[in-house]
Amino acid sequence: MELLTTAEAADYLRIKERKLYELVAEGAIPCTKVTGKWLFPRGDLDRWLLAGMARPLGVVPADPPPIVGGSHDPLLQWALSESRAGLAMLPEGSESGYRRFLAGGVIAAAIHFHDLDDPDRDANVETVSRESSLFDAVLMGFATREQGLLTAGGNPLGLTGISEAVALGARVVFRPDGAGAQQLLLALLKRDGIPLSRVKKALVAPTGPDIAQAIRAGHADCGIATRTVAMGAGVHFVPLLIERFDLLMRQRDSYRPPLQGFLALLRDPLFVQRAAELGGLDVAGAGEVRWAP
Repeated sequence: MELLTTAEAADYLRIKERKLYELVAEGAIPCTKVTGKWLFPRGDLDRWLLAGMARPLGVVPADPPPIVGGSHDPLLQWALSESRAGLAMLPEGSESGYRRFLAGGVIAAAIHFHDLDDPDRDANVETVSRESSLFDAVLMGFATREQGLLTAGGNPLGLTGISEAVALGARVVFRPDGAGAQQLLLALLKRDGIPLSRVKKALVAPTGPDIAQAIRAGHADCGIATRTVAMGAGVHFVPLLIERFDLLMRQRDSYRPPLQGFLALLRDPLFVQRAAELGGLDVAGAGEVRWAP
């Protein structure tokens, strides 16, 4: 998360600092106070600006590019290709994909957010329902997935969770800040009372399959990813929890040919069959609306 100082935020918004302080006093702008200083999350400022954007009557936002951003998932990657809907995939993590979606840079975002205070909470619905600019959006279910700890074959360290990994000094693969798996790691550490500084960081991997590759190559001992990734890579999997993996899109886009072609595949028995082959997935609610304003 990029935090801006008062001077930086005023410059970013092209307003005077005095006006910025007025907005803070009115509770009209996203901000936080740390050791007596106001800080402004840049991503929240972007969403705040978009929420207040005025457009002339009849003018609608430009169509987003046919790209599904957000979190990586092998079944999603397969479905986008198999549907032949002309949709590309940009795997960059849940938070980055979500921000890009809000800015109109992708047609949909794949998300699996985790609450820092409760890893098991359904944070997807909670996150999107707080965003006022999503008045015309819809959150559709894609799958529930098993998330867990990937280790080398046979689990040589005998890991049962992240706390054991830290206690044994295991080399842990991180994900980029804002990625759902990284949020889960931070939530599990907080639940167990373990500071992040105690974790022996091996490297930062962009996707789950990259974590598996790092473990297989001997560069790391463990990392958080799905059972699907573990099965595909032939590494050991220690289950931790079940999570929701959802797709966020604008309602108007959900009725257009690209997403319609993709969503049609979710009702095809071939999709269910492929999910079973990949493992660790439940697609019973695929394509169902989980949230709409």
